[in-house]
Amino acid sequence: MVVTDALIPAERIEQAIYLIRKQRVMLDEDLAGLYCVETKVLVQAVKRNIERFHPDFMFQLTKTEFEILRSHYVTSSGWGGRRYPPYAFTEQGVAMLSSVLRSPRAIAVNIEVIRAFVRLRRMLAENSALARRLGELERKYDSQFKLVFDAIKQLMAPPLKPKRPLGFGR
Repeated sequence: MVVTDALIPAERIEQAIYLIRKQRVMLDEDLAGLYCVETKVLVQAVKRNIERFHPDFMFQLTKTEFEILRSHYVTSSGWGGRRYPPYAFTEQGVAMLSSVLRSPRAIAVNIEVIRAFVRLRRMLAENSALARRLGELERKYDSQFKLVFDAIKQLMAPPLKPKRPLGFGR
């Protein structure tokens, strides 16, 4: 079976990348959904190969972190029945998952997830370089351009994520 990129939308992957403990990570449940396996199957595979998953590749959220995450994203349908806080996988941890989950789907998902992490890293680097250059220009020119610089800064700000509507959609 060949898995095409069309089955794994980039937006779905990018929306599943969180910033936790100053690291960009994906949660076990989101990864399991992408791999089309149950979360417990993914966690069992990781635990059987735990020597591959160093603390900088994967960590389990504390109960406090989990509660903050759940309240911040106002969702309980996916995470509501969990007995234990989820595991978070860094980019390296996701790459290591490909050696544990060996299906064609897992390979395709891993490729797309790594690409999403790279895109995110590139966007952040480009944005910080642009902000640095704008700061240099701002110092160089007088206050007559302050309004222009303020407008550019507003355009550079990341867009606010729209809140998900509550209730059932049609």
